[in-house]
Amino acid sequence: MDLSDQNVTFDDRGWCDYCNNFEELIKPNWNTDSEGERRLAQMADAIRLAGKGKDFDCIIGLSGGLDSSYVAYVAKEKMGLRPLLFHVDAGWNTDQAVGNIEKLVDGLGLDLYTDVVNWEAVKRMQVAFLRAGIPDQDLVQDAAFFSGLYKFARKYKIKHIITGSNFSTECCREPEEWGGYLGIDKTLFGDIWKRFGDGKPNDEFPLVDILVYKLWYQKVLGMKVYHPLNLVPYVKKDAEDELERHFGWQRFLHKHHESRFTRFYEDYWLPRRFGYEKRRAHFSSLIMTEQMTRDQALDRISRPEMDEHFLTQEFEYVAHKLGLTVDELQQLFDMPKKTFREYKNKRDLIRLGTNALRWLGLEKRHFR
Repeated sequence: MDLSDQNVTFDDRGWCDYCNNFEELIKPNWNTDSEGERRLAQMADAIRLAGKGKDFDCIIGLSGGLDSSYVAYVAKEKMGLRPLLFHVDAGWNTDQAVGNIEKLVDGLGLDLYTDVVNWEAVKRMQVAFLRAGIPDQDLVQDAAFFSGLYKFARKYKIKHIITGSNFSTECCREPEEWGGYLGIDKTLFGDIWKRFGDGKPNDEFPLVDILVYKLWYQKVLGMKVYHPLNLVPYVKKDAEDELERHFGWQRFLHKHHESRFTRFYEDYWLPRRFGYEKRRAHFSSLIMTEQMTRDQALDRISRPEMDEHFLTQEFEYVAHKLGLTVDELQQLFDMPKKTFREYKNKRDLIRLGTNALRWLGLEKRHFR
């Protein structure tokens, strides 16, 4: 991490607050040994008991990326669960992601439900966000993914949700200035749509506000979210090797490359327009968990993941898929930079909830 995170702080040793948070809060509470095995078994027993007599014990959002793929494998093969795999197609899947999903479904013998979001609704919302000029361009896809999952789980009364979120590859969370806005904020979406939408309703775009799924769905309706990857040995390369060996699963060049838009956004749009390099946070997680050296990370960051010709082609592809000309997308790229703070939002309320979770010990990661 560097000063592109404007609020990063360093102690007398030169350690930043992310490293200190990892050493003080995450590492002492992260058990992947016999204690983790015991807790994983308890988790599996509780989920199986609640799912007795039902078609599925739980639901897992599957993108085809590493974290969600490996947690599906853990849930079936190591926990003995009967999960429903749930995929949201928001129009940007890479062929590799689709192939990985098919291989896992066939190899694990599990059922898959694919929720295809209305493409016109996604496209219109993404163009509105681009016109808003903020770094948070992946909020649209994330909102579609998580809203679709929570709506489906509520409709079919599936109360146990297993996520691939984990400490091993995600203990350093990128700051909100880098497009790391916390959760789905319908107030922010509504204001951006009001200002930059096409003047018509966009009711086909799925939105479940963070307060709804955190308070109503989880606290009132009793949904529970589980993080099994924090209880098993989870090393990125070893997990990739295991999935490849068992299913023919194909590894990605980098995190989030299962989505063609996210790949473009993180490899081109965000670093070149705003100077924010999410790989700093991704690699910092791997450094703290001893899966990568700092020198290796700095070497990778010194150059793009994709070559210039490929990125130019992707710029053209994204423009055309969104119904824009290349010149129109370039104008959006060159427009004045803005932040979510210039639009109506409930970030302070969301932040209050996040801080409360940290105070209660239910959230160990450092959010800023």
